[in-house]
Amino acid sequence: MKTLEAYQAGQTLLIDKPLNWSSFQAVNKVKLALKSAYKIKKLKVGHAGTLDPLATGLLVICVGKDTKKIANYQGQAKEYTGTITVGGTTPSYDLESDINETFSTEHITHELIHEATQQFLGEIDQKPPIFSALKKDGKRLYELARAGEEVDIPTRKITINEFEITRIALPEIDFRVVCSKGTYIRSLAHDFGKSLNSGAHLSALRRTKIGDFDVKDAISPDVFGDSLRVGK
Repeated sequence: MKTLEAYQAGQTLLIDKPLNWSSFQAVNKVKLALKSAYKIKKLKVGHAGTLDPLATGLLVICVGKDTKKIANYQGQAKEYTGTITVGGTTPSYDLESDINETFSTEHITHELIHEATQQFLGEIDQKPPIFSALKKDGKRLYELARAGEEVDIPTRKITINEFEITRIALPEIDFRVVCSKGTYIRSLAHDFGKSLNSGAHLSALRRTKIGDFDVKDAISPDVFGDSLRVGK
């Protein structure tokens, strides 16, 4: 078990965020575990890149003086794996909301799917989803969306380094993506559906890498908390 001084001096933890947990919940779990184990009231803890509750995978959590490294970690390339389901769109571009429109998928071939990935490689313009934590006029976009307000969201430049199809079992398409900071995989799924002359939404997502950090080296928030209790 590391000393309190070691955590205060700076530690970077690799946490595997569970499904249906917010990134804040995962950070809070780690923070409370540390404060309880060392009987302290204050400790700096933060994460380098939010994951949606419906996504699982790598969350880089920085403790103590390592919180100064967060901006650097956030700027590194990220790798995701997941599933795009074609034939229906949702307002949130994922399973947070119900399907609002259905589309034909009979014309979709394996060749069309692989060809469509080429449209998204390199630097592209992407419009973030309305159901996101981005702010407009001081309000979160998801707050405006839930209030039924229409919002004009500007596109922004992102980079897709790799876009690989790993399994096709229509209506499901599994993928692996390596992308820049600021990329919304939900938006990628939505736009990918359009490129197939259909509609699509993101039905599963897992972040597997941030820079050189790999989810294979990560542990769950509960296991981290247990390790502090065992180490006493």
